[in-house]
Amino acid sequence: MNTSSYPIYDADRHFYEPPEAFLRHLPKKFHKEFQYVQVNGRTKLAVGGQLSDYIPNPTFEVVAAPGVHEKWYRGDNPDGLSLREATGEPIASQASFHNGDAHIAVMDEQHIHAGLFLPTLASIIEERLSAQPEVIHALLHSLNMWTAEECGFACQGRLFPVPMINLSDVDAACAELDFLLKAGARVVGIRPAPVAGLKGGRSMGFKEFDPFWARIEESRIFVVMHVSDSGYDKIFQWWTAGGKGEFRPFEKDPFGEVLDWMGRPIADSLAAMICHGMFDRFPNVRVASLENGATWLEPLLKRLGSTFHKMPKAFKRDPRETFREHVYVAPFYEDSISNVVELIGVERVLFGSDWPHPEGLGNPMDYLKDIASLDAGQTQRVMSTNLKDLLEGKR
Repeated sequence: MNTSSYPIYDADRHFYEPPEAFLRHLPKKFHKEFQYVQVNGRTKLAVGGQLSDYIPNPTFEVVAAPGVHEKWYRGDNPDGLSLREATGEPIASQASFHNGDAHIAVMDEQHIHAGLFLPTLASIIEERLSAQPEVIHALLHSLNMWTAEECGFACQGRLFPVPMINLSDVDAACAELDFLLKAGARVVGIRPAPVAGLKGGRSMGFKEFDPFWARIEESRIFVVMHVSDSGYDKIFQWWTAGGKGEFRPFEKDPFGEVLDWMGRPIADSLAAMICHGMFDRFPNVRVASLENGATWLEPLLKRLGSTFHKMPKAFKRDPRETFREHVYVAPFYEDSISNVVELIGVERVLFGSDWPHPEGLGNPMDYLKDIASLDAGQTQRVMSTNLKDLLEGKR
């Protein structure tokens, strides 16, 4: 497929945050809650006073090579290697892994015109500090300020960082959103997980969060829900007498994989938004699911349909139609793209490479091979038009 006739838009690109991204603007009173410490000659991260191995090398001086896990995720693992064994030797970090201009230079080599730019280490924060929302807000604000200073939120009009917002305190979330809108953000990210609170988790679709969603709708930006540590490792721990300790995304357990720590949080989050009426109250809000794959999609739509038939008066409309109108999905390269298109329509499907993460594509344009079943118009939708329209505020 010749793509030279239109620009390619990549919905899932990443940067690796240096320590200063969190510390430069973090008030000193919170420094003890997020510390880079030395343990046996190696730098580790202590969050909320607890040493973490969530990211083995939190300074990202060396990282796994882009795309090195692709065969493992495609199920091409005849020797039964663990994910660590499949990783091979790490490589030195490169400027394009954290600098916007350098990243765009690589995008040129990859024939990518534009893309979203998401943080990596930030996913450690919210689960481990759920009882300290003030610290979460301070850390995410520090990261967002660093991003604004070092890259901006529309670098060269081609690279669009995704600033993160925590909803625990809706007033603080709205203040952060106002700051980001003034700074030029085209998109914001929230974690696919229950919003933490003193009485336990609650749905981001509850009316208490309407001030946030009202600002999202008025501004015509969109919201990203990218895979994170959503706390669903608790399910694994229920079944395994406490499990293996801290959740580590790259230490795979077959039972844990079957439990689907990745698909359940995004399915539950989107179901909460729909069932609690957020999209009914804010019909112009759009949400994009990134790096959550799509194996959860068909079961969720079936559950929404079944519930609608049992309780039709609980919804203002068929919840499956609400999903198809408001939600975008970036399937994994190993997912069936034709099935996703059939379920939600090609207008709601996004291309995401996950570059430069090891589980992503080393060569982002290889994604074209995985969507070869689509016709030319559908391919352009996935690879270009859908994300372009979101960034331009089109609905």
